Amino acid sequence: MNVAFIPVRGGSKSIPLKNIKLFAGKPLVYWVIKAAARCPLIERVYVSTDSSRIKSVVDSFAFAKVTVIGRSEQSAADTAATESAMLEFARQYDFTNLALVQATSPLLTAQDLSRGFEALSISDSVLSVVRQKRFLWKQEDYASPLNYDYYNRPRRQDFDGFLVENGAFYITGRDALLRTECRLSGRIKTIEMPGETYIEIDEPLDWLLGEKLLKQRLSQAIK
Repeated sequence: MNVAFIPVRGGSKSIPLKNIKLFAGKPLVYWVIKAAARCPLIERVYVSTDSSRIKSVVDSFAFAKVTVIGRSEQSAADTAATESAMLEFARQYDFTNLALVQATSPLLTAQDLSRGFEALSISDSVLSVVRQKRFLWKQEDYASPLNYDYYNRPRRQDFDGFLVENGAFYITGRDALLRTECRLSGRIKTIEMPGETYIEIDEPLDWLLGEKLLKQRLSQAIK
């Protein structure tokens, strides 16, 4: 059984209760729950939270596939890694494969998740990425390039760029998760998403930009 796991804390510091704050007319977490619930390759969607307010909001969406479950204080602490919530879930629930879906990626679609599970059939784990065409440098005593030769500076259209995690989703098997205690392991595949999905809603500026992008997408869908 394929499941989606969406950890949602009540204690966001940069934007208080951001996961249920209205974003393009709906609570922020609604958009990723909708994507997961509409993915035909996902059988159940579990929203893990330590907040009764978040539970009430998610329950009000009335998605048939969605179940809200509790989350311990330890796995919801500011210093806790997301893996702690994933492992807590994996030790209590039975499933075959899990998609970790993050509420801070409201541009995620059901199609993105379907492509992820399809890629899992020929890999051990999957993550979502975007392609960036930027020239990277590091500064030690002097600066040096990381991904290009400045004597042969490529044109943008000829530059393959590099892949960056956008944090939208990660997929792995239950056995692998419990064995490695990590969201990624073994043979890894990437699912490339559109460049605008690079935004994760962590700071107020992310909120403004991300909401504008989602509203634009929604208006185009109506036309």
